[in-house]
Amino acid sequence: MATLQEEFVKMLKSPNGIPYGNNKSVGKYYNIRGFKMYCEVYGKGQPLLIIHGNGGSIGNFANQIPYFSKKYKVIVADSRAQGKSTDKGDSLSYEMMADDYAALLDALKIDSAFVIGWSDGGNNGLLLSLRHPEKVKKLAITGANLVPDTTAVPKEVWDIVSPDYYALKEKADKSEIEKNGYKLLRLLMEQPHISLSELHTINCPTLVIGGDHDVIKPEHTLLISQNIPNSYLWILPNSGHSIPVIYKDDFNKTVDRFFSKPYRTIGGVKRFF
Repeated sequence: MATLQEEFVKMLKSPNGIPYGNNKSVGKYYNIRGFKMYCEVYGKGQPLLIIHGNGGSIGNFANQIPYFSKKYKVIVADSRAQGKSTDKGDSLSYEMMADDYAALLDALKIDSAFVIGWSDGGNNGLLLSLRHPEKVKKLAITGANLVPDTTAVPKEVWDIVSPDYYALKEKADKSEIEKNGYKLLRLLMEQPHISLSELHTINCPTLVIGGDHDVIKPEHTLLISQNIPNSYLWILPNSGHSIPVIYKDDFNKTVDRFFSKPYRTIGGVKRFF
């Protein structure tokens, strides 16, 4: 029987054979804020930046790149200290990575873009829209959180992740791989810290997505949506954290429709329709 990891890798397999994340024909390194950020660009049209989650890489979006690149100029990169974007620093922050992505758009001479963020990429997307609002036309996030505690994450999920974190924290002599792994676990366990008052200042239309059995509590996803002025909420039934993989067709079509149509304020009698 295949392991969970093997099943996940199988689901991430490119539908058209293109080695996303290892495509030498389009891949390029950019000197961004003290490290080399690996990036691939596909398609033509309005710019669309897609940001992966903790410990992920470009290849996580093998089901999104071919769909969106038919219509958009898709920009996908390996975040700092992940994938091919190595970083020797001893710590990470979501603010740091949001600034990295703003700098990447500058390096690509892109003034603003649609943005998709999954998991930690959703946190990065929120902070990109807060710290560099001019860079984000519309934002779609799935599986994002505001705080690193059990108000946002179910305790059973917290209990799965925390033993590895504490084991590496207490280990004095870490290998280079363990140092990088600990850096990513610290990010997961100790951050982010985004206030509701900050969300109130996000001015781009935002689609907030989560699964009803996500690693982020549905009520926390609702809280995010309720505090962003121009937002829609989409909670998928029978769904965990990997919505862009498990429900790739629904995800792609819904996000594309959100980007394509004007944001609609729904109040008063409009609530009946």
